[in-house]
Amino acid sequence: MREWIELISLALLCPYGLLVPCVWIDAPIPRLSGVLMSPPLLSPMANHRRVLALFSGTLIGSLMLSGCLGNPPNREGASSGSTPNATPVANANLEVKTISLGYIPILEAAPLVIGVEKGFFAKHGLEVNLSKQASWGAARDNLVLGAAGGGIDGGQWQLPMPQMISEGAITNGKKVPMVILAMLMSQGNGIAASNTVKDGNLTVDLKTSSPGFFDKFSQKQGRKFKAAYTFPKANQEIWIRYWFAAGGVNPDQAVELLKVPAPETLQGMRNGTMEAFSTGDPWPNRIAKDNIGYLAATTAQIWKVHPEEYLAVRADWVDKNPKAAVALLKGLIEAQMWLDKPENKDEAATILSSRKWYNVPLPVLQASLKGQYTIGAAGTPQTNPAMGPLYWNSDRGVISYPYKSLTLWFLIESMRWKFFPGTIDTIEQAKAINNKVTREDLWRQAAKEVGVPEKDIPTGSSRGKETFFDGVVYDPENPQAYLSSLKIKK
Repeated sequence: MREWIELISLALLCPYGLLVPCVWIDAPIPRLSGVLMSPPLLSPMANHRRVLALFSGTLIGSLMLSGCLGNPPNREGASSGSTPNATPVANANLEVKTISLGYIPILEAAPLVIGVEKGFFAKHGLEVNLSKQASWGAARDNLVLGAAGGGIDGGQWQLPMPQMISEGAITNGKKVPMVILAMLMSQGNGIAASNTVKDGNLTVDLKTSSPGFFDKFSQKQGRKFKAAYTFPKANQEIWIRYWFAAGGVNPDQAVELLKVPAPETLQGMRNGTMEAFSTGDPWPNRIAKDNIGYLAATTAQIWKVHPEEYLAVRADWVDKNPKAAVALLKGLIEAQMWLDKPENKDEAATILSSRKWYNVPLPVLQASLKGQYTIGAAGTPQTNPAMGPLYWNSDRGVISYPYKSLTLWFLIESMRWKFFPGTIDTIEQAKAINNKVTREDLWRQAAKEVGVPEKDIPTGSSRGKETFFDGVVYDPENPQAYLSSLKIKK
């Protein structure tokens, strides 16, 4: 009986809704995040009764964990709880039938989840095994391992993570070449501020709304204003740095920047760990809805139809499986088209809100997907789908296409803040790395095969000039002019 109690207690240790690894028991030897459990836990039992208790406990643990984070991974690929709606193609004739992808439960991952749940990937002959990652650092480490080593083949990424993983700049020198295949989403991110700084009336334009606030804060509190992001030297740090700098606030001098995992933001805001946080929805929206803080700025306000997170996969997988890579893109494109339709937003929110995927309240996701925000310290309601998450259509063309001009921008910003000295010191280096990692040809092929109208398929690598809210212009034909125009940089 003691063994039963211990085994059931182990199963109950998995806190549903938190981004922590759980024990998936689908083999005779239990594993924790792909690593064998410690010898004491797996020591042989002295008699048949104890052996029966072990395996019965394993079954109970597996069932209870299924309630914790959804169904255990299906060895054949896609999560076994999916409900395909698409009609599978006959004789896909792919080099491989499965791929393992990682995701973080924010809106950028929605096309991957929908692609699994609605059967868009399976329709094209590919089983996608989609696994929630504990953090961006864990995703990076699992990518280095690769699926063959118990990790992942690719997934959802902040930029310039794929470029820097390829160069070994964030993997302790180990170079793992990657391929950027598509943009997952535009917009849908924000900078939330704590209610403790409502007097600062922080908005997208800090120069106008909050002149001198950060100096006054430091004088009053005896410390710097703390602002957080989920992973260093990538999207969410870049957004908050741009926001501060555009407002005349030097992020390396006037504030303290720190890394905090997205699920810890609610508690962090409550206990004063940070005064502001930059991340993807639903977290900024939830902070506002739970009255822990307010939405100071959305990234759509900073840069309308901006590049966000991307689908990227190990280059060795793409090189070995070009047909499967195209099948992956075809499923992704169809999932993005489906997500973009207003009539599908509620169903998408229902799917994403489940414990299996995001474990976030349904109303929060419904509002986020529909572009419904409460903006500013005054809590002004706004509904504007064009300023919310975009998955396919926009006034700048198709969202999904991996324009090299947009993936390059993240490297130029990395130069601005000297994120990767010795790896990216010149524009020529940035362009060379970007051209090596970002591939547009596979996307074009997939779009044609899936029936995207020819007029919607870009033919070049540049979306043209980009204009930010503060009037700064990024011309991908002249990145140096952009860098030179920035008043605050390192």
